Amino acid sequence: MAIDEKLLKSVIAEVLKEMNTTSSAAAEEAYECPGMQITEIGDAEKGTNPNEVVLGLAPAFGESQTTNIVGVPHAAIVKEIMAGLEEEGVSCRIVKVYRTSDVSFIAHDAAELSGSGIGIGIQSKGTTVIHQKDLPPLSNLELFPQCPLIDLETYRAIGKNAAQYAKGESPNPVPVKNDQMARPKFQALSAVLHIKETEHADRDKAPKALKVVFK
Repeated sequence: MAIDEKLLKSVIAEVLKEMNTTSSAAAEEAYECPGMQITEIGDAEKGTNPNEVVLGLAPAFGESQTTNIVGVPHAAIVKEIMAGLEEEGVSCRIVKVYRTSDVSFIAHDAAELSGSGIGIGIQSKGTTVIHQKDLPPLSNLELFPQCPLIDLETYRAIGKNAAQYAKGESPNPVPVKNDQMARPKFQALSAVLHIKETEHADRDKAPKALKVVFK
């Protein structure tokens, strides 16, 4: 029986179309977080835009954990950091770093992916770091370790400072509150949250590019 070449090409085209659709669907993973929807849209790529800062989220951020250690919604935190960047005229690209739950390494990975070489890393419990790609992972530009004391105004200021570093400026460090009782008061909860974060880490999983839509 003779094979209709036109029909064969049509069938092949349909099969390829279905394969591409399935592949795209598999590559994207969306999850709901109160106040925002997060969609993974593939592996994060190294940026070329010198006017961007990459925000690196920890493995459980916005998924199994949706607020910081004192109940501030993750959506509000991301929105404030982005607002601080935008106020300085710098764009924000968001990625999720899976290989570690250590905020210094999350921030350093974000900085290495950033076109400006500046990244922000944030754990689900709220601890935050501003990093630069040329610094050793355990060094940083600014560290905010007392997550119970970081309010939304501070997160916005973190965004602004990161943007200024990206523009080659040398801003004054973001003022931070200090409470000697914060550590003992939240130490046990902080340890539990970090353990839960670490359970979602995957050393073999590449950083994922995220699309964030606020509600």
